[in-house]
Amino acid sequence: MPSEKILQTKQQLVAELTEKIKGAVAGVIVDYKGINVEQDTKMRKELREAGVEYFVVKNTMLRFAINACGYEALDEHLEGTTAIAISTEDVVAPAKVISKYVKELGDTTDFAVKGGFMEGNVIDAATVKELGNLPTKEQLVGQLLSVLVAPVRGLAVALNAIAEKEPA
Repeated sequence: MPSEKILQTKQQLVAELTEKIKGAVAGVIVDYKGINVEQDTKMRKELREAGVEYFVVKNTMLRFAINACGYEALDEHLEGTTAIAISTEDVVAPAKVISKYVKELGDTTDFAVKGGFMEGNVIDAATVKELGNLPTKEQLVGQLLSVLVAPVRGLAVALNAIAEKEPA
């Protein structure tokens, strides 16, 4: 039986983790086995730059925290080595960075997505991968602007062609 002090420390850790998960708009749970220090450091730096908090956590602690948040469906993924990446601002940031590294590391490691959550819903590894493949916000805005400007551009070209055809 653990001492009262150890039990209080663990309860405090679970409470802090629960608050972080409740405050997050999205999170990704990964199996980090096989990733080396250099790759991990590079990934952590990229996650920090994207506003994502990433840390290794014991499965038992994470289980208590996700159950308190209503994400019981993630329990089945809490085996082996586990880390979690959470974001309080950008819904796709954790998925984008983690998916990039899963793709980059390929078959050389066992680094893999286990599952995740997004805006109160549990998502599977395939959905995390799909989110990771989405274009960035800037790319989507650019595509939208291109679509909106196309008719005006077409009209301008047509009017210019008519103006050049008619004699002055």
